[in-house]
Amino acid sequence: MSQQIRPTGRETFFPASELIVSKTDLKGRMTYVNRLFCTMACYDEAALIGQPHSLIRHPDMPRSVFKLLWDTIEAKREIFAFVKNMAATGDHYWVFAHVTPSYDLQGKLTGYHSNRRMPAPDLIKTTIAPLYAEVLAIEKRHVNGKESLAAGYKALTDFVASQKVSYDELMFSVTRAA
Repeated sequence: MSQQIRPTGRETFFPASELIVSKTDLKGRMTYVNRLFCTMACYDEAALIGQPHSLIRHPDMPRSVFKLLWDTIEAKREIFAFVKNMAATGDHYWVFAHVTPSYDLQGKLTGYHSNRRMPAPDLIKTTIAPLYAEVLAIEKRHVNGKESLAAGYKALTDFVASQKVSYDELMFSVTRAA
């Protein structure tokens, strides 16, 4: 998995009636992937299990979105987020992800579960992609990784605050508008 995959700019889609599903351990390494996940990511199951979920991270995704995601799930709360993923071919696909903590029978946190739906393409073009591009541009203005992440995170959270709603309310308000 050490090869460098380059984005092709080609977008792929999956049926709105289907879900991409995965589970990870506490470090984000995949422990389960469904068939649609494998199909969209262009990997077989054996190549994915044990790998970090970041394997499919698209370089257009701001790091600060993942900081928000990880901060939320590590605080044992669910989160909804739009994510642009990259397949092994370099093609990309967008998802509306619902990520939740997973617990064992004793209530101990054991990992994370994610269901992903196909978002409305118009919503991605008009709202999410421009926001992420702006946040990514802010991150890229900084050479230092910590400063880059902090600046992007501030831009993302400032945008949410400017909408006068919570992050979750914002995510659902844009899905209803589509």
